[in-house]
Amino acid sequence: MLWSLTKVVLFVIIIGALALGAGLLSETGEALRIVVAGWEFTIGPVQAVVLGVLLFLAVWLALRILGLLAATFRFLNGDETAISRYFDRNRERKGYRALSEGMMALASGEPRLALNRAQNAERLLGKPELTTLLVAQAAEAAGDRKRATEAYKTLLKDDATRFVGVRGLLQQKLAEGDREVALKLAEKAFELRPRHAETQDVLLQLQSDAGDWSGARTTLGAKLKAGTLPKDVYRRRDAVLALQQARTVIDDASSIEAREAAIEANKLSPDLIPAAAMAARGYLAKGDRKNATRVLKKAWEVLPHPDLAAAFADIEPDETPQERLKRFRTLTNARPDADESKMLLAELLLATEDFPTARRALDDVATRAPTQRSLAILAAIARGEGEDDSVVRDIVARAIAAPRGPQWVCDKCHAIHDGWQPVCDNCGSFDTLSWKTPPATTTASPALAELLPLMEARPEPEPEAPPPEEEPLPLDEIARRAN
Repeated sequence: MLWSLTKVVLFVIIIGALALGAGLLSETGEALRIVVAGWEFTIGPVQAVVLGVLLFLAVWLALRILGLLAATFRFLNGDETAISRYFDRNRERKGYRALSEGMMALASGEPRLALNRAQNAERLLGKPELTTLLVAQAAEAAGDRKRATEAYKTLLKDDATRFVGVRGLLQQKLAEGDREVALKLAEKAFELRPRHAETQDVLLQLQSDAGDWSGARTTLGAKLKAGTLPKDVYRRRDAVLALQQARTVIDDASSIEAREAAIEANKLSPDLIPAAAMAARGYLAKGDRKNATRVLKKAWEVLPHPDLAAAFADIEPDETPQERLKRFRTLTNARPDADESKMLLAELLLATEDFPTARRALDDVATRAPTQRSLAILAAIARGEGEDDSVVRDIVARAIAAPRGPQWVCDKCHAIHDGWQPVCDNCGSFDTLSWKTPPATTTASPALAELLPLMEARPEPEPEAPPPEEEPLPLDEIARRAN
């Protein structure tokens, strides 16, 4: 609206300036005399200006005619496209001008103007590989998604622009939230350009969201071949995908494939806690206790974790507390300085009712790093040693208010998860969960819930004796009271 008004005002100013100039020229009174071959011509100022304009037009027209005659001469000499090129040159020049103006308008944040120029360029040039992409981008920026989709589909018809068309449609489906169609488009884009880094990342994310772990591993391998992923990062992420593949196989009740996939994941990344626990159970399913012990011990040396201890307990599920304490020395001695090792050993000693040794094994964990679990163990030890109820209750109160301790926390968004998983539920990041201490929480931990009966054990109150039954009254007494 403002631009239209500006053009009208400019037009009026120009007409007024021309009229004023013509009036000034007519008022000068001076004439222009031209003498040609004995002929004398007297021309007024206005006529002189008009004659100059006509002369300029005549020269321009003569040049155009000469160009057309030259093109005709070349056509007669055998150049069959000379005349068509002559007429197309002007259209091409206008088309490229419209194309450049459209690109500048799109970069300047004027999508409507860019779409108009792109459509003009499309009409004048007849080169869809140049103009259709600009039409699609301008239409998308202007909010005309239907026009943009048509333009992207047009790009699919040419081999040179097919990838650009697929990528444009992919971005549209991602924006719409249609991840199923987006996955198919990403697979097609990956087929066309397997080394395209952005396509690899999008496809990997979509495959992970869809649970296509086998396809995700193939895409990850392509990233390694393309040089967009370091080898150590590739091995770690491939292990994560192999672990998820093993979990999927377990869900499908195919235990043999699950065991092999879990063992492969552990070999790819021995420090991946869930992979080590699952691989150990895979070895146990084959009756291979030695390799199960080796896998868990190696993972414990990297990072002591309760899941590893649980898997280690499954190796000999029917052993006595004394036998279990002896066997678990393999883990606790591997990292005796770790808090997890100290708490695990203290819990094992509690099971054998060796409370003084359990206190020494716990060391200063409950005071240096008080958590619900460490304080629960301390309360159980105090109860076992015969401490006063007030002391035990004080420790229990501290345990309830204490933080839970290490949990699976996303390194990117710091969201807390109940268990390990490859993709963060909160931010969608891949392989960002670490076992570390999050901000304090007041939620009671499972370990605390299991130990509360032991900590709060009190003698049950004796049932109250029923009141003595009254002796029946004599008949004469009943008759007297009735009267």
